[in-house]
Amino acid sequence: MERGIYLLLGSNLGDRLHHLKEATDRLGDVVASSSVYVTAAWGKTDQPEFYNQVVEVDTKLTPEKLLDRIQEIEIELGRKRIEKWGPRVIDIDILFFKDIIIKKDKLVIPHPEIQNRRFTLIPLHELTNRTHPVLKKTISQLLEECKDPLPVTRLQH
Repeated sequence: MERGIYLLLGSNLGDRLHHLKEATDRLGDVVASSSVYVTAAWGKTDQPEFYNQVVEVDTKLTPEKLLDRIQEIEIELGRKRIEKWGPRVIDIDILFFKDIIIKKDKLVIPHPEIQNRRFTLIPLHELTNRTHPVLKKTISQLLEECKDPLPVTRLQH
């Protein structure tokens, strides 16, 4: 099993907390979870707020097989890809897979938008201050430099 694999989970339809828990349960081997954060929609803003959470997983899967499993989980939980950045029951993104760098049509690791999204950096920073293998900056540095103005608030429950 390998550590250092971080995923971002997001939901803005239905019972958002339930969807995050269901996704986490189906991922298996989750070794750490951030708090849940309420965040304004990014990209397409005329939709409900998201609940976002970062989890660290252990897996024997390759990055490509992990992506396949993630997409299966999204479909199992009712995800329908209708419009880019549209509302969704669940969204799961691979942020980091150890220090592996992949640039393929269907898979880019590290996730190419980490540094631009406060809703990713804040929960990620809760779990790690690792160095981004491409940008060569820590999560703290990326968070300091992030220009994303959208509010990110820890969910109180």
